[in-house]
Amino acid sequence: MRKRRQVSTSRVIAADRQAIFDVLADPAMHPVIDGSGTVRGTRDQAPARLAEGATFGMDMQVGTSYRITNTVVEFAEGERLAWRHFHGHVWRYELRDVEGGTEVTETFDWSRARSRLGLELAGYPRRNLRAMRATLERLEQLMVTGTVDGRT
Repeated sequence: MRKRRQVSTSRVIAADRQAIFDVLADPAMHPVIDGSGTVRGTRDQAPARLAEGATFGMDMQVGTSYRITNTVVEFAEGERLAWRHFHGHVWRYELRDVEGGTEVTETFDWSRARSRLGLELAGYPRRNLRAMRATLERLEQLMVTGTVDGRT
């Protein structure tokens, strides 16, 4: 039996699905909604809106500052957006209409990462799950109030 190497969390947000998707498809909004505290900003070459095959760079910090380039590997307008890091792991958002708004599911998928065991031993799945919950909370705050920690 193959080990499942994904963690996901969902949250219902009282906002329009397309409006939420528009935030997720804008790389400049990622530092605003990031619940991990690691996403610092976009790189100059980042597109204004993500699409299938688009690449976008981010300034990151985990202990030390670094840059990372991502490639959009899944894209269904208003429904699904996922990008892959150079290491092979994928971050995915899926949106669906539900009673009371939009259910947003964020998934960290390391099933095709180069060092699956390394990610597990370093505790990334558990840490990323906590960060994803915080990200969805920040996304909800942005969608409901128009701001997160004074940022829009």
